[in-house]
Amino acid sequence: MKMHEVKLEGLALDMTTNTPVVILSPTDLDKVLPIWIGHAEAWAIAMELSGVGSKRPLTHDLMKRVIESLNASVNRIEITEMKEQTFYAVIRLSTPNGELSIDARPSDSIALALKTGASIFVNAELFEMVASETDDPSDAPPMPTDPESLRDRLKKINPEDFGKYSL
Repeated sequence: MKMHEVKLEGLALDMTTNTPVVILSPTDLDKVLPIWIGHAEAWAIAMELSGVGSKRPLTHDLMKRVIESLNASVNRIEITEMKEQTFYAVIRLSTPNGELSIDARPSDSIALALKTGASIFVNAELFEMVASETDDPSDAPPMPTDPESLRDRLKKINPEDFGKYSL
């Protein structure tokens, strides 16, 4: 499976669903991949992006500490597929006994990657699949994968809501 390394372009709130959206962009393509995530995960990602720490370890801090205490490290995370409008991810760990692959939600994987400095990769097919998976008329309108269309959609979001998940 061909993978593209991506960077986190931003975090926003989709006003049509009142759901946070993380925007990933490949370093070698002019496309984006929006992934709707939970509020708690968006909060953890926003805290990491803004450099704000918590007084006590949050879930992703705990994950990092457990991994490190087992003499392991996060090699990379991979967003691998989408089934029934749900994205799937894998955390690739290096351990003293070899590499482990752990099934995870993309939002948790992204938060962990930010905490550990690990690279984020996305299956190349997902950049083409996103629009076609949401073409069912009973669902929300399809989310475009080109940056200009996404930028136009995000411009319609109330600017005060961006502050909740700013970079």
